[in-house]
Amino acid sequence: MANWPLLSLVTFLPLVGVGFILLLRGDGDEVARNARWVALWTSLLDFALSIVIWVNFDATTADFQFVEQAQWLPQFHIAYQMGIDGISLFFVVLSAFLTPICVVSSWTSVKMRVKEYMIAFLVLETLMIGMFCALDLVLFYMFFEGVLIPMFLIIGVWGGPRRVYAAFKFFLYTLLGSVLMLLAILAIYFQVGSTDIVEALNYDFPPHMQTWLWLAFFASFAVKVPMWPVHTWLPDAHVEAPTAGSVILAGVLLKMGGYGFIRFSLPMFPDATAYFTPMVYVLSVIAIIYTSLVALAQEDMKKLIAYSSVAHMGIVTMGIFTVTSEGLQGAMIQMLSHGVVSAALFLCVGVVYDRLHTREIARYGGLVTIMPKYAFVFMVFMLASVGLPGTSGFVGEFLSLMGAFQANTWVALFATTGLILGAVYMLYLYRRVVFGVITHEDVRAMLDLNWREIVVFVPMIAVVLWMGIYPNSFLKPIQPSVANLVESLQSARETGHHYAAR
Repeated sequence: MANWPLLSLVTFLPLVGVGFILLLRGDGDEVARNARWVALWTSLLDFALSIVIWVNFDATTADFQFVEQAQWLPQFHIAYQMGIDGISLFFVVLSAFLTPICVVSSWTSVKMRVKEYMIAFLVLETLMIGMFCALDLVLFYMFFEGVLIPMFLIIGVWGGPRRVYAAFKFFLYTLLGSVLMLLAILAIYFQVGSTDIVEALNYDFPPHMQTWLWLAFFASFAVKVPMWPVHTWLPDAHVEAPTAGSVILAGVLLKMGGYGFIRFSLPMFPDATAYFTPMVYVLSVIAIIYTSLVALAQEDMKKLIAYSSVAHMGIVTMGIFTVTSEGLQGAMIQMLSHGVVSAALFLCVGVVYDRLHTREIARYGGLVTIMPKYAFVFMVFMLASVGLPGTSGFVGEFLSLMGAFQANTWVALFATTGLILGAVYMLYLYRRVVFGVITHEDVRAMLDLNWREIVVFVPMIAVVLWMGIYPNSFLKPIQPSVANLVESLQSARETGHHYAAR
């Protein structure tokens, strides 16, 4: 297996599925059925490949592994380079894990243009995985920006009543930040003489340049996370997106910003990172507390979970910029946990929406009596979102707060209030939807989870409990890369330009 181009295979295999779907011929129903099966088997095979990569990953080194190199534009020193370390490994696995779940969850709910819908998701999978594997700045940027196109179509074509507005808002917000990152990549290219990410990571940028480069990258990643106050596109995008679109949006696309901070902002610009850390702390604390309070006021289930995502990602950005081993590992685990838990919560909303075609919290109530299986599944993910010990949510939040406490006790104190508010709005949502009395007759006719929905939720519950009970299986591969990053940042601060003191 060592000589196989595993990263290229796991990245581009979904495009093979796209090719097969494009070749499908026949009447509409037959093509739709075959497109679903091709997309499912392609995404399952891709997930199996990602597991092979995980199994063969050496958890004792911080070096990039499975590295592939090929000449692309040699006259400009731009190459096709792929490689992963402990920081990117699990994002590849997460992307490959959620795609078949999206395909199965859309099996009956999407009836229009099924062929094009499945193609959009497979193309999206290629772009997401490629972004986490890229070791060249130009390649990274192409994948990073390319993700916008299929997501724009998924929201704009298969979304809700205000889908076009939401799609354009999503596209313009994220594109605007990324244009500044493109300028920063050009500046790095002219400074370093190459777009090789490994070379750029080892390059010592002058302090004045670090400031502008850090801000340019921050503009792009902050919108993707999304951080307060550039988070307003997210609730609209979630509310209008189809269920599977919300799953990928919450599960993977929000992680691209956090990954960007860890991969680029911290190691490339250590002086600027030290200088801007207080600003990030303030924005993170505002995000945690403010969006939690906004979530409490929501009447739409999807909007409530969307605002909770902004609060959870505030904990992630706080953990990242503590620049401690605990904070960074906590941020990584929190991103992976949120990727599964938030995706599952949107699927839970999708289940009741398919039956009653409304997301209004007040329309539900008393579901525990007619949908006990659903009530149990919803409870597991609600408690994981709150951060109950034994679930994945606890590990990430605990480590992030531990890192924050080492860096700044006030930040840790304010962030903890956000966790309390998180418990309040999630328990509030669960109580109103699941408990109480049935006040609307059409609710009585709702059916419990079917076998297809159970197949979707069982692996997600397994992952949430696995990460909560045995987190070391995830922390062990992450640890060397994080330790290496923290060590290089500390040495840069000790021997660097003392920029933060100016």
